[in-house]
Amino acid sequence: MNRLQGLAAEDRAACRAMLASGSKSFRAASLLLPARIAEPAAALYAFCRVADDAIDEAPDPVAALPPLQRRLDAIYAGRPQAHAADRAFAVVVRDFSIPQVLPAALLEGFAWDGEGRRYADLAALEGYAARVAATVGAMMTLLMGVRDAAALARACDLGVAMQFTNIARDVGEDARNGRLYLPLDWLAQEAISAEEFLAQPVFTPALGRVVQRLLDAADVLYARAEDGFARLPWDCRAGIGAARHVYAGIGRAVERQGGDSVSRRAMVPNRSKALLMARGAAALAARRAANPAPPLPATRFLVEAVAAQAPLAKDRLAERIARAVALFDRLAESATLGPMAR
Repeated sequence: MNRLQGLAAEDRAACRAMLASGSKSFRAASLLLPARIAEPAAALYAFCRVADDAIDEAPDPVAALPPLQRRLDAIYAGRPQAHAADRAFAVVVRDFSIPQVLPAALLEGFAWDGEGRRYADLAALEGYAARVAATVGAMMTLLMGVRDAAALARACDLGVAMQFTNIARDVGEDARNGRLYLPLDWLAQEAISAEEFLAQPVFTPALGRVVQRLLDAADVLYARAEDGFARLPWDCRAGIGAARHVYAGIGRAVERQGGDSVSRRAMVPNRSKALLMARGAAALAARRAANPAPPLPATRFLVEAVAAQAPLAKDRLAERIARAVALFDRLAESATLGPMAR
């Protein structure tokens, strides 16, 4: 299938420019994936960035959400606003059959960030990570042409794990910006007052234990995510595997600091990153689990949204199979007729 048909050259260029000047992690991930994935990924990132900026820069983040939802409605109606990111994303959601539930949940997560929402327990934090990270993992999986429920569940696991790692790494930076993502019940169990910590972010061994619990939760999901590698196209596996190991490596760096991400930021040296990225090659030999784990309760709605739209994907797959069969028929006929016919 001819992907991104109708996307103007200037919109493609604008999305690539936004990717180049934006998230280093997203940009690096796009470089590890095949070229056919990179362009739609840039369009996806461009819209995510525009939406995130719209909420971050709004005087009232909650009030900024409805206009973004209307903007998303226009994209899905095929009438995007006059913005390169909107036009490009409209083509992506059409060509890759991305259910609106996925980007709508992402916008909701951005709004939660803007309002400074806190999370009572791990389940609540998983709900947040499902929106700001698992949604992107699910959409990237669709860009790879994969709609299998087990693959999507594992992509969501990986997104949540990465978000947990981000939170563990950025505890001090977030606190200095008035944000706190660590589960409140875990803090209470360590006799840590959320308000006092935000007023004066200081590392303590008790806080380190909370951070370690979050890293442990991430490790469980990183391990679960590995079953998804074998469910991806062969040329996408190493890139996703590399992302898994690099992010887990950030967690290991936080651990080596005793969980202290308040007084200093955990860093992974470039040499270590290269070695971790090389470990991603192991994903090429990944095997599927005989009995894949169900999705997290927090991400189930994302997997189900894709399943509900599966008939369209099957129709498109049927078209591709029909074209392939016709091609094989022509090749067989050509072989039967002999060299002169060719």
